[in-house]
Amino acid sequence: MTAAGAAAFRRRSLVVLFLLAVFASTGAARSRGSSKQGVTYDGRSLIINGKRELLFSGSVHYPRSTPEMWPDIIKKSKEGGLNVIQTYVFWNGHEPVYGQFNYEGRYDLVKFIKLVQQNGMYVTLRLGPFIQAEWNHGGLPYWLREVNNITFRTDNEPFKHHMERFARNIVQKMKDEKLFASQGGPIILAQIENEYNNIARAFEGAARYIKWAGNMAVGLDAGVPWVMCKQNDAPGPVINACNGRNCGDTFTGPNHPSKPSLWTENWTAQYRVFGDPPSQRAAEDLSYAVARFYSKNGTLTNYYMYHGGTNFGRTGAAFVMTRYYDEGPLDEYGLILRTLKIYFLLYFSATMHRKLNIFIVLSDPGLQKEPKYGHLRDLHQALRLCSKGLLKGTPSVQDFGNGFEARLYELPKEKICVAFLTNTNAKSDGTMNFRGVDYFLPRHSISILPDCKTVVYNTQRVNSQHNSRTFNEAKETQKNNQWEMFKEKPPTFKRSSVRAKGIMELINMTKDTSDYLWYTTSFKLDEDDLPFRSDISPVIQIAHFGHALQAFVNGKYIGSAHGTKVEKSFVFQKPMDLKVGTNTIAILGMTVGLPDSGPFLEHRLAGVHTVVIQGLMTGTLDLTQNVWGHEVALKGEKQGIFNEEKLNVVKWEKAKKDTQVVWYKRYFDSPSGSDPIALDLSSMGKGMAYVNGENIGRYWVSYLSPLGKPSQSLYHVPRSFLKPDKNLLVVLEEEGGNPEDIKIVTVKRDNICTVVSDANPPSVWSWEMQNGNLRSVVHQPKTEATLSCTGSKKVIQSVVFASFGNPTGMCGNFTAGSCHTPNAKAFVEKACIGKPSCVLPVTAEAYGADARCPETTMTLAVQAKCARPAKA
Repeated sequence: MTAAGAAAFRRRSLVVLFLLAVFASTGAARSRGSSKQGVTYDGRSLIINGKRELLFSGSVHYPRSTPEMWPDIIKKSKEGGLNVIQTYVFWNGHEPVYGQFNYEGRYDLVKFIKLVQQNGMYVTLRLGPFIQAEWNHGGLPYWLREVNNITFRTDNEPFKHHMERFARNIVQKMKDEKLFASQGGPIILAQIENEYNNIARAFEGAARYIKWAGNMAVGLDAGVPWVMCKQNDAPGPVINACNGRNCGDTFTGPNHPSKPSLWTENWTAQYRVFGDPPSQRAAEDLSYAVARFYSKNGTLTNYYMYHGGTNFGRTGAAFVMTRYYDEGPLDEYGLILRTLKIYFLLYFSATMHRKLNIFIVLSDPGLQKEPKYGHLRDLHQALRLCSKGLLKGTPSVQDFGNGFEARLYELPKEKICVAFLTNTNAKSDGTMNFRGVDYFLPRHSISILPDCKTVVYNTQRVNSQHNSRTFNEAKETQKNNQWEMFKEKPPTFKRSSVRAKGIMELINMTKDTSDYLWYTTSFKLDEDDLPFRSDISPVIQIAHFGHALQAFVNGKYIGSAHGTKVEKSFVFQKPMDLKVGTNTIAILGMTVGLPDSGPFLEHRLAGVHTVVIQGLMTGTLDLTQNVWGHEVALKGEKQGIFNEEKLNVVKWEKAKKDTQVVWYKRYFDSPSGSDPIALDLSSMGKGMAYVNGENIGRYWVSYLSPLGKPSQSLYHVPRSFLKPDKNLLVVLEEEGGNPEDIKIVTVKRDNICTVVSDANPPSVWSWEMQNGNLRSVVHQPKTEATLSCTGSKKVIQSVVFASFGNPTGMCGNFTAGSCHTPNAKAFVEKACIGKPSCVLPVTAEAYGADARCPETTMTLAVQAKCARPAKA
């Protein structure tokens, strides 16, 4: 080993020993905690191990990312100021077949919770077991539909039996692993049912059911409180919690004064379905909603979602996009932690030794969506500065009129005073005189004063940097871009697995094992049946419950159609060529996920229900009651041709574009580096994509939003799915596309910006609370702007834009204003180029700007580009 290598090894060894010490001390600290182990509550807050805490939670769903991604997502969540991770429990993932439980891979719930615990965070476990969550069938397994005399989510004995059986199984598994707070574990809350008030009116037995559900959950003896969200009549000790965008103003409050005010879903954007335009929620609006809730006695908020992730495979609900809540503080991609394996020999004697495997974490920062991530992180710190007053102080409200108010929490004996100064006006700024001092409040904003004097944070004033995401084609993946295809042939009536008089319902036939069901039939026509005129063609009319179909007549593709999330049913009508003698019809009916909401899920239908032919000389021909053949799934799907070992069970040929119901395949080498990866499927229509046998989800590029663009054209491929080279990419295309134009891209957030005015307060991190007093941790707190590259060894390579004065626009589209100073760019370049981060002053003097310019807003706007330095 070289001297440099030995030195590197020593450094790594020290890191390992440090990590081991940290883990050991973390475990010891938990075990030595307060003798009052467990969770209780009162009207003020949860009380965890005898202590009140402000709780900042984020939803992260373990099946929507990979186990390799979990550590970085959890780590970044904690760095964002969270101390709780919330997750649903996914019944249909854990028990896809009755009595056969799955807790492996992406469904390793215990591993996920223990990772949260290792990061010193708590867990809220939402058992449901109906969860909605835009998840297939709302989390309920398909087999539940086939239980005799069952009605979901009401006072129905078969449903209650299976619901309790599953809930008991999960609670017992958590107990066995000692994961509840009452056992020293991280789980501090559990949830039963989910938003039941939305459907209660549909069921006569609703009140009895919800009371039974609450009592059943409490009877499981988990040792932590139970919650029900959006359940005004949550029974007994079960806490009713709020879901929505603005629970600080819309929540009517707990249904008993002994219960705390909890917010289980604070929507960070809006989940999207195929056909939707982009969805946004500004960081300023989100932070206002959170500050408002805490100013009104709230002590826990949960961001839904903090990291949304990916609906891999067939897990998304009806029409729900594969990308889930990508607008959360951590975007869809997350990042895998790279690990370095080191072997230590632990000697117990001269002749005995044991090998210990240690993994050092070498993490690149994940893909935080800025400024949402950073602005909320700063908010959490501001609220923590107020924690003693919020948790123990006496609340009061002062109304200043015209939408201005001050909400206070005071402990006079300890000279503690916390103030939230609020401007509720959506469009007008204003000034409030509070305790003899004028405070300027931008529209729709809250200023937080931990000492009732000093503004440490304003929800509308963003100090955090901004960034934008780019997708860059990985050139090395385009080598040998050679595609082959296997074309599915519609099954013939004679070879159909199930034949019956009439058309059978799709969901009951597929049993959620496939999206696809073939319908086939034939009929005979005489010459006198066909139109005499050459300009007239018969028309097929197919009425469909949803969600989509492909139609073939006499082996020829004639078209496709689909419904929408709002109106799933549709009618397909197309002219066709018929012939004298026997004609065949083949219809590929399909679902795009099962429904996840509303009453009577067990009775939802899909697929073809009526087929008629119009325009014949003998009138309309109704084929609905014909004898039909039915075939579940596609041939390639059943034979697993997306797996390497099953490729040769079918014959592949040179690929052709614009082919319907076809499988394409090629190999590619993994992109270099560690940036996340996506498939750009803009050249395709609708289908599924597989990488090394892993289904990365449904794609539907042909379904355009009202803006004329696909709702989603880029699809996440976790790096853990890849090998260094010869990765198998298989694409099932239903409608027709060009596989040669599929691109494999890497994902970056290397375009960074800052927009800060001298009216912004100094960074909240300039302050700390010491013995009840707010004190600065810097010599002289002042407003500054920060730029920082995320990613291993990246530095600021170039400054694209810089202006001080009155710049306008947003990151990626700035424009200099009338008070622009030309010195700004040179100043920023000198301060930042070649550095991983830099701090910039926000003063006119620093940039030689004219502070007397009539229209100046005294704002600094900078856009920069990060990159790894070029190798010498």
